[in-house]
Amino acid sequence: MRRIVRAVGGWFDSRLKVRESVMPMLEHPIPAGAAGPKGWWYVFGSASITLLLVQIATGIGLALVYVPSTDQAYASLEYLNYRQPLGWFLRSVHYWSGSGMVVMVAVHMTQVFLHGAYKYPRELTWLFGVFLLLLTLGMAFTGQVLRWDADAYWGVGVGAAMAGRVPVIGPAIVELLIGGQTIGAATLSRFFALHVFVLPGLLLALVGGHLWLVLSKGISEPPEPGQPVDPKTYDAKYHELLKTGKPFLGDAMSKDALFSSLVVIAVVVIAALAGPKGPHGLPDPVLTGANPRPDWPFLWLFGLLSLCPPGLETFVMLVFPGLLVVGLLLVPFISNHGERAPSRRPVAVMAVTVAATTLAVLSYAGATAPWSPVMEAWSKDPVPVEMVRRSGPLELQGAAVFQNKDCRNCHALDGVGGRRGPDLTDVGTRLTHNQLIDQVSNGTPGGGNMPAYGKKVNPAEMEALAAFLGSLRPPGQPPARVAAP
Repeated sequence: MRRIVRAVGGWFDSRLKVRESVMPMLEHPIPAGAAGPKGWWYVFGSASITLLLVQIATGIGLALVYVPSTDQAYASLEYLNYRQPLGWFLRSVHYWSGSGMVVMVAVHMTQVFLHGAYKYPRELTWLFGVFLLLLTLGMAFTGQVLRWDADAYWGVGVGAAMAGRVPVIGPAIVELLIGGQTIGAATLSRFFALHVFVLPGLLLALVGGHLWLVLSKGISEPPEPGQPVDPKTYDAKYHELLKTGKPFLGDAMSKDALFSSLVVIAVVVIAALAGPKGPHGLPDPVLTGANPRPDWPFLWLFGLLSLCPPGLETFVMLVFPGLLVVGLLLVPFISNHGERAPSRRPVAVMAVTVAATTLAVLSYAGATAPWSPVMEAWSKDPVPVEMVRRSGPLELQGAAVFQNKDCRNCHALDGVGGRRGPDLTDVGTRLTHNQLIDQVSNGTPGGGNMPAYGKKVNPAEMEALAAFLGSLRPPGQPPARVAAP
């Protein structure tokens, strides 16, 4: 049997040249310290790649059943959860391996930052890592959207609101993102393409580039105090260090394989015990029981938005994340030489401590803060009597529509109600009758958070609702008029 296996293996190897191409990469030398006890600091990158492969394998299985259409996506997930044999487990492994990948990539980048491994000559390796982190978060967000539940619907709404605030090209980005003026079938189709084709393709390409940089520039030796990086002499010193190095195919690879195996086992155990994520509630913007909340990697941003005043929303949604990304990209150019040991870099240690504490506090706030729409406002808080005391039959009918369609969930009257949208106490002085109808029908996909209700309110109800809203103005105040050219 051994002779047969060797003969078959030799036949393939003589044609594919696997031994000549793959073995040199596996046997490339690394610093001896990276293969010793300190080599456990270097296992997080391999674990991230392992979890990516798990995601691809489970994703292929899910794609055989999942239907990316607005009328069947939710039902297909319910089918996987309750009817397809082990479908729930496949979904659970896919979700928890994705969460684990986010953790591993974040821990890997934190370790690289604390050990100063981004310094010369590995600046480009760090940049690839930053983009890999962003793509990993993109996979997490698009995966949440594919659940197509209340969390997904409002997540897309917030994402569109963030994109819509980009100057000049914001509306075009929103239309490209959601596939039109409203969240619907085209939105789900585009996020499916992103999650299944575009982002995984980019991830695999960047992983390949990242590994090539690791092979060409080598992995950094464990940091030691008093051994600063000098770009003028580092290459020669590193070349001398590799003369006493060890091949990767040995203790280092064994550590990677053992840690990656333990991570996969942990994911499988958690998946079996915790089960899959959602779906939670139908993606209906007027569903009164909805309590949407993003997945845990984005809870910190949700918590920050829940704490900031409305005037800072644009900064928090658009400018702040951009500044974080730019800051990460500038790290190897701001400090590409000097000490690498954490004990000699107190500013780096303090930065990681502050960042981790801030993320933990904001994530806790995001997990516990109430969703800004008040979901019971339609039944708990009646329309103030003073607002309808002099109303005619049409306005009274509009007030009933306003209440029954759950507009109070997101809009307050006289300060009572939801806080997601603006207070409508004097909206009649700001918008004309036709503008009110247009706003309710089409929503504000170009930068606001209001969904389109054109298909959820019939023409008679729309006319009555616009009449009621147009009557909301202080006594003696004339109604809004279209501005002259």
